[in-house]
Amino acid sequence: MAAAPPSAFLVVRRDDGFGDVYPLQDGTRYSLGRAPTNRIVLRDDLCSREHAEVFPAEGGWFVRDLGSLNGTHVNGEQLRREQRLAARDDLRVGRVEFVFIEDLTQLPDVPQPVARATDKTDGLAIKKRLGQTRYHPPAAPTAAPPPELPRADSRVSPGQALAVLYKLALDMADAASPAELGEMVVDAAFRATPAEVGAVLALKEGREFEPIVYRHRGTGHPTYHKVSNFVSHEVLSTKQAILAENVALERALKDRDSIADLKVASLICAPVMWEDQVLGLFHLYRANVTAALNPDDLEFTLAVARQLGTAWHTLRKQATLSVEVRNLKDQLRIESEMVGGSPALATIEDQVGRVAATKATVLIRGESGVGKELVARAIHSSSPRKDGPFVTLNCAALTETLLESELFGHEKGAFTGATERMIGKFEAADAGTIFLDEIGEMAATTQAKFLRVLEGQSFERVGGNTPIKVDVRVVAATNRPLEDAVRAGSFRRDLFFRLQVVQLDVPPLRDRPDDVPPIADHFLKRFVRETGRKLRGFTPAAVDKLKAYRWPGNVRELRNVVERAVALGAGPVIDAADIWLSELDVGAPVIGASPGVYKPETIDEVEKRHIEATLRHTDWNKSQAAAILGIERSTLDRKIKGYNLSR
Repeated sequence: MAAAPPSAFLVVRRDDGFGDVYPLQDGTRYSLGRAPTNRIVLRDDLCSREHAEVFPAEGGWFVRDLGSLNGTHVNGEQLRREQRLAARDDLRVGRVEFVFIEDLTQLPDVPQPVARATDKTDGLAIKKRLGQTRYHPPAAPTAAPPPELPRADSRVSPGQALAVLYKLALDMADAASPAELGEMVVDAAFRATPAEVGAVLALKEGREFEPIVYRHRGTGHPTYHKVSNFVSHEVLSTKQAILAENVALERALKDRDSIADLKVASLICAPVMWEDQVLGLFHLYRANVTAALNPDDLEFTLAVARQLGTAWHTLRKQATLSVEVRNLKDQLRIESEMVGGSPALATIEDQVGRVAATKATVLIRGESGVGKELVARAIHSSSPRKDGPFVTLNCAALTETLLESELFGHEKGAFTGATERMIGKFEAADAGTIFLDEIGEMAATTQAKFLRVLEGQSFERVGGNTPIKVDVRVVAATNRPLEDAVRAGSFRRDLFFRLQVVQLDVPPLRDRPDDVPPIADHFLKRFVRETGRKLRGFTPAAVDKLKAYRWPGNVRELRNVVERAVALGAGPVIDAADIWLSELDVGAPVIGASPGVYKPETIDEVEKRHIEATLRHTDWNKSQAAAILGIERSTLDRKIKGYNLSR
């Protein structure tokens, strides 16, 4: 279905004429500002991120300021409220000046530069130079272009040329490579000009050009002949498009320059640019002296080259971003893998695989450092939302006001320090997953607003009144007993049941000691790769020491222990002496933790282990150890001797 033609245009005004044209479609609001989320993005540091918007209403177009720092001006007057735009009104946003028109014919002609009579060499005389073009994206054509190309000696009307240019702009959005772009622009040139040969050349290092597309209007695959060195040098130096004619063909035929091979009667060469960077050249020529290329063809070619430069840069940027995204995803996949082979971990992986395909809200429970965020990432990466964003927020790290602002965003001036509008985590996670860690720390007022979002209702930014609705999957985590918080009245009962649609319990590391060696090895490889240390692994004594420890800090503590061993270890492998463990683990149960597997021990064995741990804690300061144990120093000496303890 063909797009409706625009009902108005915003045209950038420049000192030497006009620049980019933005068609305005009925039923669409156009925001202007520095943020990439705007429909019209302005590269101007005087513009706010979301500066102003132009919108249709009451059969016309209106403009309003969005609370910008430097204001929005119409015909030199600063906007105080929304204002209707009239034809040829001047609209200034930061340093950028627009003219509002309802039809392209309302624009005045752009003054043309004067050609220099001295521009002659290689048998060519430059007839005209051009740095700007009067062509801009016009209204959509009322009929599809004819499938056949016009004859090389025929001319199209200005309106037909505009239609070709507009269709080219639409088609470029679907191009997947510079070669596809080149085919499109050469085809457009053949439709609008009498050129017989067209080429798109990419600029390489050393001012050399590589042909991307080389086409002849007829059939077959002619041999490529590079553009005149003189012309390419002039275009690169001046960054202007050139129209040239052969004024000394007989002399040129005797030379070995490419002009002799091409037998050029007239040619056009335009720079393909992004901002001030030349990406390549767009080259057209005609050998027939009749119907030579003229200034109108130069105008059209430069307009095409400008569009090509923007699309070409976008493709390059997309390719770079795609590579970066792939690298980051590969890195994230490595860092997000659940490592281990215990039955407990296998159960978690099975639950993740089953719940990931659903839209259910998930509550992950477990001790601090056990890897709850890792499980949340596994759910996201295994779900249909894996290509969407994964946004995390620690609810315990922010005050009540800041937490609500982080979750739902805020408007400019909503509170002290809110100098501009900010979107919240929920908006940022649209079509993806949001992971809320330490959900039990959320304030009661924020819980109520959060519950409405969970139930599919819209929300407003702090200080705003515009309803916002998003499609976000919520995964929450806590290391607190939420049931106790519900009984105490600090956590909403209805929110608890809404979160606990699916509950995943991640067991602590001490309950799965078989996972300790593979996790430690995983971290070792990671830190060896980061630091460049040449460590081959762990000694059996080091592995035994790691497995015997109760890991009150869980996987996070294990990661820190391995990182410290890699940083301080001196040998080719990590030995037991390289592993420093916290004195917090003295054999007593970890507070808030479920009891581990029962181990039969005598009272003497328990006492011996406790005394030994206390002595290690005091660095064998016997007086201090005796005070902690609540016994006399002489009693401690007897027990040390009786248990055969030594430093």
